Formats: sequence, C-alpha cells, structure tokens
Amino acid sequence: MAAINTVHIIGSKGLGGAERFFYRLTTGLLHEGITATALVRSGSEVSEHTPKGLPKVELPMRTVWDPVSKFFIKRAIKAIAPHVVQTYMGRATRLTRLKMGAFPVHVSRLGGYYKLDGYRHAHAWVGNTKGICDYLIRNGFPKKKVFHIPNFIEPRVTKVPKVAKEAARRDLRLPEDAWVLLSAGRFIPVKGHRYLLEAFLKMPDGIGGRPICLVLLGDGPLRGEYEKIIGEGALSPKKRLIMPGWVNDPIPYFIASDLVIFPSLETETLGNVVLEAWATMRPVIVTEFKGALEITRHKIDAYQVPCKDSGALERAMTELLRDSSLREEMAVAGYERVIGEFSRKRIVGQYVELYRELIRGVHSKWV
Repeated sequence: MAAINTVHIIGSKGLGGAERFFYRLTTGLLHEGITATALVRSGSEVSEHTPKGLPKVELPMRTVWDPVSKFFIKRAIKAIAPHVVQTYMGRATRLTRLKMGAFPVHVSRLGGYYKLDGYRHAHAWVGNTKGICDYLIRNGFPKKKVFHIPNFIEPRVTKVPKVAKEAARRDLRLPEDAWVLLSAGRFIPVKGHRYLLEAFLKMPDGIGGRPICLVLLGDGPLRGEYEKIIGEGALSPKKRLIMPGWVNDPIPYFIASDLVIFPSLETETLGNVVLEAWATMRPVIVTEFKGALEITRHKIDAYQVPCKDSGALERAMTELLRDSSLREEMAVAGYERVIGEFSRKRIVGQYVELYRELIRGVHSKWV
C-alpha cells in the first residue's frame, strides 16, 4: 500500500483545545505510519510545545493576509511535496492557496461555525460535528466534499480511579477532603463560566460534611469579571475557588475532580471537555448546545441542563454530588464511548481513508 505524505498547518499563537487536538491528530497519524509535518506560527506556544518526533517548520503567519507567509507556505509545501495539506481554522486556511485537480489536495478542518468566505477555496472540508457539516452544505459547499470526522482522545485511566484521583490531588495540592468541581476553557462569553459561577454561589455550604471546591482551568479577557462575581458573592469558608490559569496538560485536573462541568452557550460547537471527562472516567454536566446534544445522552453518559440557566446548573451539581451511583454510571458509560467511538485508532483511520479517497480523485490508480 502506497505511503501517504501530509502537511498540517495551524496559525494559532496560543495553546488551547483546538491546538492540542492538532497535535493529537498529527502524532496519531505518525503512529499509524502516515508521514506528517507541522507548519506552525513562529514564536507561538503551539510551536514551543511541539511533540517530540513530529517534524516542524516555523512560519510567520502574522495576519490572515500576510503575503510573506503565503510565499513561505507555498515554498515549504513544494519542498515537502505532500499528497495532502490539511489546514486548521481561518488563518492557516486563508494563507494556503493550492491548485485544484493536482497534488497536494487541500483539506480544511473546521471546529466552529466560522464565517465561510475564507474557506471556500479549499478542495474538501472536515467538520468535527454533523452540525458544522450541515452548516457548510446549507451555505453552498459541495456535499460530496464535506466530511464528518469527530475528535478523539486517548483513554487516560491507568489506575483504579479512586487511587488515581487521590494521587492527582496530592500532586496538584488540591484539598483531599473536598468535592472538586472542574471546568476548563478560555474565559470568553461562549464558554458560559458566568452561569457556572452563579450556580456555584447558590450551592449549599458543603455536601455530606465535605466542603466544595471549584477549579476553573483557563484564562482570558473575562477573568476580571469572574473575580468580581465571586467577590460580590462572598464565598463561605466551606467554598473555595481555584483559578490555576492555563495549563498545557489539563488531564491531571480531570483525574483529580469529582465532577466536570461544561457550561457553554448555544453557539458552542463540540469542545474537547466532554471527551476529556469521558477519557478520565469523570461524570460530566453539559449545557444543551448543539455539539453536546449531538454526542451525549442525558443521565446515561452526561447530565444535560439548559444553557444560561444557573439554577439548573446548581440543582444538577447538587444532585450529582449526592448521588454516587449516577455519577459512577455516567462516568463508566462515557469511558466506554471513548473506547468504542472516539478512540485514536478509529478516528485516525477515518482521516486516513479520507486522504486515500481524495488522493484517488487526483490519481485514479492510487492504492
């Protein structure tokens, strides 16, 4: 079977969920024997955290129209001579312009409901939710060239869950006797942290004799607003808010938690938080945004609540902390979803098959 050579381009400066998936996929392709080279923004956190063993080329990518970067991208692609170039999000896609009907094939991967003018010149498109794929087709993208491939994550439970949780709490200096609630994401409006904080303030002062601790992983422009909400709410001695900032590997925090909350608004697409909770066998509360409704099942593998409803969030968190059986059942069901539907081998295999299909469209005799 002929080998596939791929290039993957991302123009992000900071490191977030989309960027972590970029490296998850490229290293997954390498693991499956597919050649992959990362083209990343020079001086960025993404470049700084490139996994060992993944070939990397640094490029300026200062703006979405940077002509210098367009030249360097084209030169790098010519030197590497890939069969497929995959771009991630707007900046990388706008800067990449490739000839139709010849190698390399240009695949643009979308993880959000973006403005689409900067994506139409690609040769094929991947949406990580069915909703995004429908959005592309409704806006005139050719149905035969739009593909749904979800994100994936590696299962991360290597010890008995209780033992792993205790060890993670010691390592992270989290209270060993507290209920630990966890939410992760950029501090921007769509992530809905405001409603989570309001719900946290409404919770009782401890449950079952145990205090409650909320860990907000991330950072962003709304940090000051969140601190003000908590300050005005006057936390009791039995409630504690911890804001560690942005961490490169959030998985230990997931393992250390009792409950993961993903309070995003309706315009959220998928988010990796659900998969990360499932991969670490943690129960998760999700709001009813499109991506969550697409993959989760209420009270089976996740607990669904309406968006922008702090009262519903408070009731869900309180109920779950008092119901160990439901927490455990949802956590196990989510873990099984990762094994069966969102594993690396399954999802990377879908990308490889897509690449082969697109390559055969250019070279019909490709094996």
